[in-house]
Amino acid sequence: MVAGMLTILTVFPRLTPEQRQQRIQAWSVEMLACLSIKLIVKGTPPKTGPVMLVSNHISWLDITSLHAARFCRFVSKADVRRWPLIGFLAEGIGTLFIQRESRRDAMRVVYHMVESLREGDVLAVFPEGTTGDGVKLLPFHANLLQAAIATNGPVQPVALDYIDVKTGERSMAPCYVGDDTLLGSVWRTLTAPAIAVVITFGEPQLAQGRDRRTWALELRDQVTALRT
Repeated sequence: MVAGMLTILTVFPRLTPEQRQQRIQAWSVEMLACLSIKLIVKGTPPKTGPVMLVSNHISWLDITSLHAARFCRFVSKADVRRWPLIGFLAEGIGTLFIQRESRRDAMRVVYHMVESLREGDVLAVFPEGTTGDGVKLLPFHANLLQAAIATNGPVQPVALDYIDVKTGERSMAPCYVGDDTLLGSVWRTLTAPAIAVVITFGEPQLAQGRDRRTWALELRDQVTALRT
């Protein structure tokens, strides 16, 4: 993590956007290796943008895991900016932060998402709005899908799961929910039996006349199906 901070401060200013993306993905792969977490990718990550990835949200590890599979620009709740070290890293790699409780701020973020998609970026959102318990998905908020509708851009459902390598059963160790503290979740992850993160990419799709609420409901069902 210290190496990542130093890279953002001293190396990033000299790199092109493409070179930064390569560094971020390489760093994320190394970070998972440092944590002894195996990366398993199923399906086909997007080769280029514009596309919006829509994923379930379980852990503080989700962003690093998705970056290891394919660089993407995240939209995250503003609380993450205040997390020790992680907040600095998230801001340094171009995360868009949103105040979930503010309608005006959601409109501002959607505007920047539209700009980003028109520039050909790969965006990633967690429409649950917060981390779930790792078992059942929370309802999907629909607001951020407006950016894909406005640009007629594709959305690709993505499913995240953490599993016990030995048993193949779902691992709850990386979960970060409820009364969990960040340090407690990190410690639980480090001391658990070997873990793999399984990232399953579905097929990209267009809105095709669906409003954002209908689309959000269907995407939630698709992400749930990708986890089974």
